[in-house]
Amino acid sequence: MSASGGALVAAVRGGSVRRTSVVVGDEVALVGDISGRAGSLARIVGRAERRSVLRRTADDTDPVERPIVANADRLVIVCALADPPPRPGLIDRCLVAAYDGGLEPLLCLTKADLADDTPLRALYAPLGLPMVTTRPDAGLSGLTALMAAHVCVMFGHSGVGKSTLVNRLVPDAAQTIGAVNAVTGRGRHTSSAAIALPMPGGGWVVDTPGVRSFGLGAVSTDRLLRAFPDLAPAAAACPGGCTHLAGLADCALDEAVADGQADPARLASLRRLLAARSGTDPS
Repeated sequence: MSASGGALVAAVRGGSVRRTSVVVGDEVALVGDISGRAGSLARIVGRAERRSVLRRTADDTDPVERPIVANADRLVIVCALADPPPRPGLIDRCLVAAYDGGLEPLLCLTKADLADDTPLRALYAPLGLPMVTTRPDAGLSGLTALMAAHVCVMFGHSGVGKSTLVNRLVPDAAQTIGAVNAVTGRGRHTSSAAIALPMPGGGWVVDTPGVRSFGLGAVSTDRLLRAFPDLAPAAAACPGGCTHLAGLADCALDEAVADGQADPARLASLRRLLAARSGTDPS
């Protein structure tokens, strides 16, 4: 972590926060040697209240939430338009995690040199979601403008180009990660933990290569529905206690799709998440 003077400081939890969760982005109080000199070690003795928290469960049936990043402003969801093909279901999981944790989601579509971004943009346009499309042979001014002066968490499945984006946004990212790993002295590969990197133009990028997906076991139905504002009006018309799962005669979501007021693909995604969370759909 960085002290107020900008030095990289190694610290361990102590005192009353010894059993308190501390993650990347947390604002903490330090005592001891905060010089950042080789061999120095400070103690974390306090953690400020979190303004936002990106969290997940181990799987969709696990009720225990695990924080990943604290106090971030935006979750940048990186999705390739091809190679690998887009995964709207994973995007929807990320949206749930973002809205539930108090982060603003940003959809970043990569590899526009391989496929058209129009279908995916159209799918998420009703949400009013900020979107930016990138290609390897063009600059990143659109993306940097949306990330500037913010703390942004980058999430992307394997092969979508997230690491390439991080390296383009922070040219010395590899050297910084290596230096932090040397300071911790734990011998763990740096790809297993989140790390915050300062962007040259201001703001921070939090790289989370160890996160593969977001388990939603602790997210209630009402909280999950916040990621589907396009379906919310129809869901509000459902009878009390409606689970919104497939096969229910009185679920107003089916009527909304039949009347053309809701996208069937969005309803299918919502129901997959609800079924997985309830343990009725292992996929």
